[in-house]
Amino acid sequence: MKILLTFLACFTCAFPCFSNSPGYGIIHNKINKTISITTQNGLSAILIGYAEGCYIRKLLIKGENKLSSSGVYTGFITGSTAYTSKQLSTSPDVFTNANSAQITNITYGNGNNNVMETWNFVVTKKTIEWRITRQYTGTQVMEDIAFPKWNFAGLSVWKGGIIDNGGMVWCKYLSTINDTYGVHTGGTIYWNDKNGDALSIQGKALKGNYIATKYSHSPDNEFTSTQIVCTQPIRQRHNLSRFVHARPDVFAPVITTKGTISAQYTISYVDYFKTYNRGNLQNINAAAVRELLNTTARYGVVDNNIVGGNGWITNWKCLHEPFFAQVALAVADSNYTNNLAATLDQEVALALQPDGRVLSRWHNAPGDEIPGTFNDSTGYYEAMWGYTIDSQTGYVINVSGLFNLTGNLEWLKNHVRSCRKALDWLIRRDSNGNGIFEMMNNNISEAKCSDWTDIVWVSFENAFVNAQLYDALRKWAECERILGNMEAVTRYETIAQKLKEQFNRPVKDGGFWSEEKKQFVYWKDNDGSVHGDNLVTPVQFMAIATGLCDDKERIHKILHQIEERTVAENLFHWPLCFDSYKQEEVSGGNWPFPQYENGDIFPTWGYIGVQSYIHYDKQLALKYIINLLKQYEKDGLSFQRYSRATQKGSGTDILSGICTGITALYSDIYGIQPRWNRLVISPNLVPALYGTDFTYPLRGNDYKIQLNEKNYQVRFSSYTINYNTSFGIAGDNGSLRFYPGDQDKISLSVCNISKKGITLSVIDFNKKGINFGIKEKGRYNISLSGLTPGTAYPITINGSEKTVTAAKDGVIHITGYQIK
Repeated sequence: MKILLTFLACFTCAFPCFSNSPGYGIIHNKINKTISITTQNGLSAILIGYAEGCYIRKLLIKGENKLSSSGVYTGFITGSTAYTSKQLSTSPDVFTNANSAQITNITYGNGNNNVMETWNFVVTKKTIEWRITRQYTGTQVMEDIAFPKWNFAGLSVWKGGIIDNGGMVWCKYLSTINDTYGVHTGGTIYWNDKNGDALSIQGKALKGNYIATKYSHSPDNEFTSTQIVCTQPIRQRHNLSRFVHARPDVFAPVITTKGTISAQYTISYVDYFKTYNRGNLQNINAAAVRELLNTTARYGVVDNNIVGGNGWITNWKCLHEPFFAQVALAVADSNYTNNLAATLDQEVALALQPDGRVLSRWHNAPGDEIPGTFNDSTGYYEAMWGYTIDSQTGYVINVSGLFNLTGNLEWLKNHVRSCRKALDWLIRRDSNGNGIFEMMNNNISEAKCSDWTDIVWVSFENAFVNAQLYDALRKWAECERILGNMEAVTRYETIAQKLKEQFNRPVKDGGFWSEEKKQFVYWKDNDGSVHGDNLVTPVQFMAIATGLCDDKERIHKILHQIEERTVAENLFHWPLCFDSYKQEEVSGGNWPFPQYENGDIFPTWGYIGVQSYIHYDKQLALKYIINLLKQYEKDGLSFQRYSRATQKGSGTDILSGICTGITALYSDIYGIQPRWNRLVISPNLVPALYGTDFTYPLRGNDYKIQLNEKNYQVRFSSYTINYNTSFGIAGDNGSLRFYPGDQDKISLSVCNISKKGITLSVIDFNKKGINFGIKEKGRYNISLSGLTPGTAYPITINGSEKTVTAAKDGVIHITGYQIK
């Protein structure tokens, strides 16, 4: 959530009070050779000592020192020798006034390896600004650089750190001495979920320099954070690894040359509970929601330009997953959103092949690839288990979803060619012309996969991938419509419609519907044999959630049996399948049933389960969200999967996608549906959720949302709007625009001529009439767009009714309307 800087907590006697100060400032004790720096009212403090060396000895929050005895210092390692600012060649020079301090001549090293630093501190009411400037005397090979290194008292001081690329470091996963995670950015908010204290350290390299940060578990059981600043891009040491086990050297050596480098750090206290407040979520554990979205969901961010669903411990990102924009919607952090946009940009540059094929994975090192496909310099490749074709659909779905979050038309235009190429690559794969698109493997005898369940030998006509393609086609057609490319809209919508018709036909007629088992089968081999009639949940859910299956009777039959069987086994979440595959249909690691992808529980696909159930039974949809939150309270929900037999977490490859059931709480229960030019509110509430209110940040606005029975209110900027069913909202410069439902052709625009606030209550908006009220007195320009030309509409404003006829362009203008 949006960072709201607040005041830092109290300090001890090591930091004397300021009797004539504004409540913040600097005290220089020349006798003890210390400098104490406090923010407003003495609520935060650091203590710098320079009697022996120069380093930050203490960093206090609410009177408690968060540092180990090592403190915070600068330094470097060359060869096998370490030099730090804690051991200086000469005494530094110190200059202070009430609100700033400068420490110069911080000189350390040996011979040609000397460096000289200047530290500048400026204190404000809420922040401590620290600039480090280092001068190198010659060319050196640095094995490591501390610019600076923060040594916290232990791995329990903070739960973790939220990184300014939208990711996070989770302290519990630095479990072994020297476990190290490194990213190419400089800002982190360290938080404690027990007391709500958080420390923000936002670092930025200056004058064209580069910055990176590594987090580690030191041999002294400290939690350390080390910033590296240099004049060249910072590379990995071990292949492309961002995480290395039991090694502190995640980054490659750096060559420094004679000259000066510098970086700026902003240090401040953050009230974590306030800043990341998820609101008043009636009968939902808001703290669990907050923590899950700040840990498991963010864990999929490996580094800048690598946002995925696996994570940084295993150094993996699967491109064949369609839910990253869905996660961004719920995390609601512009840093995550921006990094996902950069990730998709990078994938176009490095993973999209000339023929339109989107490579399926990124990894730090070879070993998981089809021979000859791994690119050592980029990390992108094809998975050894087979060509996972859902990387085509995943890319397009994520681009479409992210565009709705950002509203960035120029960014979308840059992806038009690549999205068309990705779609067309798959569209060309229809050898028999039946409208069902084919995989690169033909039958189970090849023992290859074709989608996310990568050790199940799904072949030829794959229902799961085709359902995703239907979703991608429809979403992309809408993007083309927004860009005005109507020929492309018609083409993709026509292809989608043919796919829908063929998909829903009975198996005997070439479709996927099993009349006998009342479910969609998973796949058909090229010899016509049918496979996967074992009630595979992602197949059923993807067909229903995307609208590919809209037959209410079929939906009832599918979801009823899924719920009946889930309850019979007392499972907290849906498994990947309810019955076993045949042994020849799966890899040996899936046997005997239930085992791994043959029957275990993978909550990764929770969001499409919720989306499927939401219009069938809202209470059941909510039940599985609550189940996930209860599971998070037990174990942190950070596993690859859950055993069907024990319902305990297992698997070393942690999947951040395990959070998606909770993302659906926002998108499908609370109905938060960002669109490129508006925010749509379309809740699906049960009575237990009435009274929910929270703030949702989107594109620079904080939308304050209140959800009650048939009464939804949204407040943002100087606007408030109330309506009793779904609607869209946008506004700026004194003008508020209302869209009934989830569409943007019909709208009501209310402009306060005085540019003051607007409170709009819409009572009715339908063919029978339009009835709304405006609270604030004044004169307004009112217009209604998208109406039927030449049609008379009864319009009621603040109880006063009159009939107005829409013009030829379908617009009604009411100019200078007076609200008394």
